[in-house]
Amino acid sequence: MAEIDPVAVATTVAELARAEHFTAIEELFAPRLRAVVSGGTVRVGWNTEIARIGAVERIGEPETESIDAELVRVSVPVDCERGGLTLIVSVDGAGQLHGIRLAPPAGAWTPPDYARPKRFVEQDITVGDGSTAVPGTLTLPRGKGPFPGAVLLASGPTNRDQTVGPNKPFKDLAWGLAGRGIAVLRFDKVNHVHGAFAGEPDFTMVREYLPTTIAAVHALQRHSRVNADRVFVIGHSGGGKAAPRVAAAEPSIAGVVVMAGDTVPLPRAAVRVANYLAGLDPGPHTAATVESITRQAAAVESPRLSSATATSELLFGWPASYWLDLRAYDPVETAAALGKPILVVQGRRDYQVTVEDDLPGWVSGLAACADARIQIYDAVDHMFFPGTGASTPAGYQVPNHLDAAVVSDIADWLTAGRRESLLARLARKFGR
Repeated sequence: MAEIDPVAVATTVAELARAEHFTAIEELFAPRLRAVVSGGTVRVGWNTEIARIGAVERIGEPETESIDAELVRVSVPVDCERGGLTLIVSVDGAGQLHGIRLAPPAGAWTPPDYARPKRFVEQDITVGDGSTAVPGTLTLPRGKGPFPGAVLLASGPTNRDQTVGPNKPFKDLAWGLAGRGIAVLRFDKVNHVHGAFAGEPDFTMVREYLPTTIAAVHALQRHSRVNADRVFVIGHSGGGKAAPRVAAAEPSIAGVVVMAGDTVPLPRAAVRVANYLAGLDPGPHTAATVESITRQAAAVESPRLSSATATSELLFGWPASYWLDLRAYDPVETAAALGKPILVVQGRRDYQVTVEDDLPGWVSGLAACADARIQIYDAVDHMFFPGTGASTPAGYQVPNHLDAAVVSDIADWLTAGRRESLLARLARKFGR
């Protein structure tokens, strides 16, 4: 029996989504995917994006990438009235889907003005080992060092650059910090590289973040030009929420930077964001999306939630194991107990993690921590892109860069201990 063309399957899925035939898409699911995702889940994700960027105008030419001997990942560009998206599916030889997700459209990235490429070099590395190893990039300042180091933790199943539309905020950050004498390691998330990973019944925040991040920390610490005592973790959004947990598990981490880390329980935040987006573009699609997210959030917060609860009933396609684990984790309490320097940065224009709802948790919880600092930036959004007016998802699709002041402040904070140590050595040398 001849194998089915994965490109044809992916294009069919895109056309079915365009026609809102989500039950037909579900019929293509492999049993393992069907156990964790439903056609209704795909409907919510698709309609949320379409409400934001308008009706589909064109389905573009797919690109393929072999995942292993059995699966091919196909990326289908979808152009819409006010933007675009990429439909990504993993297809086997029988034409069954083993993964499906939506991603920002591919776009050209140009370096920010504050980047100094002549001051550093980059090399590709592998982080971790075995079946969950992922590719990463080490951005290393030129010179002998030893340099302080930072490992970047992204939110969700994204690549090492945290690509959103034409923007690469983690590449901005890595280049900006490396130009200031800081070694940076960033990596593709394990649930980006290994799509089925997030559907496993024992998937948790711990499995998503800790093994790979700690492996990255150790890789930096072993580098001859990195100061092993000055390796930090910098997490954004969900990565910011996870960063204190990583530092608690790995005592050698020197400190934590939390960029827009949420403190409000995620199910409630999801409903808040859904209502915010519905207010930007009200209509039948958005109303249905809000209703679905509200229902799934209630299931996540229900005292009846158990490992037996179907993943298709829960938010984001995450299994009950993830939500049960998250219930037991308090990022602020964990950060306060670290006894390490902590920097929390937050944008006032952020509608996903907000100054009004989330930041008070960090302010009150870290009040007694002498080494904690909190910095608010009035003009930046959730991605730390500068702008004006109300923040919207469409703003992420416009070419932009991580705010220069944010990069500068993080760099100064990361190198403060090094400067203080140098001053102390000079004081001793000259008897002051």
